[in-house]
Amino acid sequence: MKIGFIGLGNVGGKLAGSLIRNGWDVTVRDLEPVLVGEFVARGATAGDSPAQMMRACDAVITCLPRPDISAAVVEGPEGLLEGMRPGKIWMEMSTTDEAEVKRLGAKVIASGGRAVDCPVSGGCHRADTGNISIFAGCDRATFEMILPVLTTLGRRVLHTGEIGSASILKVITNYLATANLITCAEALTVAKGAGMDLGTAYEAIRISSGTSFVHETESQVILNGSRDISFTMDLVAKDIGLFQEVADRAGIPLEMNPLMRKIFADGIARYGARELSPNIIRRLEDATGLSILAEGFPAEMVDDEPEEPGHEVRRA
Repeated sequence: MKIGFIGLGNVGGKLAGSLIRNGWDVTVRDLEPVLVGEFVARGATAGDSPAQMMRACDAVITCLPRPDISAAVVEGPEGLLEGMRPGKIWMEMSTTDEAEVKRLGAKVIASGGRAVDCPVSGGCHRADTGNISIFAGCDRATFEMILPVLTTLGRRVLHTGEIGSASILKVITNYLATANLITCAEALTVAKGAGMDLGTAYEAIRISSGTSFVHETESQVILNGSRDISFTMDLVAKDIGLFQEVADRAGIPLEMNPLMRKIFADGIARYGARELSPNIIRRLEDATGLSILAEGFPAEMVDDEPEEPGHEVRRA
């Protein structure tokens, strides 16, 4: 199977790297020629346009920062739809809007192709080693066709139902991660203000009922001071905005998420849209004059689990 990959950013580049490392025939495209050149040097082919890639490949993956960019790649001039043929597959790995991926997916299917939304979850460091989790929304026949690709890209693969279902679950999990980040920032700041050693506070949380994946990753880069989790405030704002849209369509009155959106809107106004998302703690550092730093924590997260073939996760 020939795979096209469009979008070589923080997550996409790592996912495309997993395919190349594991021997897949990969064609890549990105707006940054330097990135494309790096992947060509690793064995990929440079793609011309989305339409050309769709004609040349069996499946094309998109991993892009916003729904409007995905829409332009799919239905714009020289977009994927112009190269769509019966049996071709579009795999949307971006974090996107459920309604939008359904709309674009319907166009792909009407053109004879197959469409999947298959976002990832688990952090950039796990995307780099093929140990990330993947949700896949599509019909079962399409899922089985792409499962070998997904189990190369990720360790745990969950078939979530029809197209759009994976995107709903992805923004739910990103909402939870954002809530965790905000509460970790507050917890660490209170610990510092109360005179606690922050290394000890980190360990106390880690071994307690209050721990979380976010604490065990993002709290570490917060305490190091790098605050580098390869994710920015504008992307957080986009994701919790998408979660709000899902809730609004379902008629669910939320209380936490509107507050979280205000917190990140304020963070963006203060520090800029491209500020690293763990630096949301700077709002508390600025308000208190406290420095939430400690010795002995890494500047970035590295996945130390060995790479191994992924598998489908089935609900018991």
